[in-house]
Amino acid sequence: MYAMKRSISLLAVCLLVAAAALFAKNIPAKEEEAVETSAFSSGNTLYFWYTDAALTDYLTNVSAAYYEKSGVHVIPILRTGLEYLEEINDASVRPSPDMPEMPDLYVISNDSLEKAYLAGLAAPIRDEAGVCDTDAFPQTALSAVSYQGAYVAWPFYYETSAFLYNQSYMQEADMELPRTIDDILAFADAYNAPDQVEAVFRWDVGDIFYNYYFTGNYMLVGGEAGDDPAQVDIDNEKVRECLAVYQNLNQFFSIDTKEVNYDTVLQDFMDGKIVMTVATSDAIARLEQAKESGDFSYEYAFAKMPDLTAQLKGRSLSVTNGVVINAYSEKSEQANAFAAYLTGEGEEELYQETGKLPARRDSGAYENKNAAAFLDEYEHSISMPKLLGTGNFWIRLEICFSRIWTGEDVDTLLSELAEQMKRQI
Repeated sequence: MYAMKRSISLLAVCLLVAAAALFAKNIPAKEEEAVETSAFSSGNTLYFWYTDAALTDYLTNVSAAYYEKSGVHVIPILRTGLEYLEEINDASVRPSPDMPEMPDLYVISNDSLEKAYLAGLAAPIRDEAGVCDTDAFPQTALSAVSYQGAYVAWPFYYETSAFLYNQSYMQEADMELPRTIDDILAFADAYNAPDQVEAVFRWDVGDIFYNYYFTGNYMLVGGEAGDDPAQVDIDNEKVRECLAVYQNLNQFFSIDTKEVNYDTVLQDFMDGKIVMTVATSDAIARLEQAKESGDFSYEYAFAKMPDLTAQLKGRSLSVTNGVVINAYSEKSEQANAFAAYLTGEGEEELYQETGKLPARRDSGAYENKNAAAFLDEYEHSISMPKLLGTGNFWIRLEICFSRIWTGEDVDTLLSELAEQMKRQI
């Protein structure tokens, strides 16, 4: 599950932009010489940084296969993720024997791409084969890795949320897949639930990643690419209507944000206590493991999230991890070639080995119907924005949702949030 918590202050953002300018324009000549003469920049060896340990075995295997194909050594290096871009910058701008090898390319989530680009750490990719189009990738993926009209990363894998339901219960009740939240409410009102069912619909109402769906179709933060400060519209009539729908759900499902989280919800689903929920892609493997061990005895399925009403559309949030070519690397051509391979031919085993969903739509991963449901959701999702000025927007929005859920005034809270973000951006 993707951690949405952010703690980037406005001061830190300002310092980062200032540092970016220094890094890009005022690198001392001595440091330039150090980069040029570094042993790391010679030979057929690429250093590839990443932060998710779940990728380790997969990247090791792909790197070995690529060596057999090209003769280029790719050395994956797992980093902690703490101050990740700062570490990349230090290793790139001020290489020393005490520094880790400068990454020639690295994996990063799309919401950090503006920061990386302004710091001079991301170069536009070279799509020589012309594969970065909607035949190979959903538009969501392409928008996620674009910045100011250029692709500054190769789309790698993504996360979003989808609708999960107990197929056994719904078949027994002769219930069709709900098209709207109103359909779910109607079903809940008429459902003669088995004794073990505690709720028809329950989700983690404390996490903005699962809540953003309620406003995602009408709340504009940076436009489709998430990089345009002129396209910010947080407080409008449609968003207010959506939040009113959200608030009213507490009357029907009465979910306590202090007692419910994603893991408890998913466990309740596996225990047969709830009929429908919202889940991220990790749930596919967890449910399959539970079925194999005998801890989950129901049939289940994933589907695209239903709309709110016949008039109000829903739209989930997504985050796309991309492979970035370090602009400081002297082996950018080799790095770009490996990135193209990794996100193309080399991505075929990504899902099987890591459980992560490939950004490429033609991946064999989508022969799995539940993975295919996530791809459908991803195609209709809205990516996290890249704007530096929106760094703490998610914390503020999550607090806003939490207060609205408990009954506070929608108009007042949304107006306050919009004003805060207007000043900040």
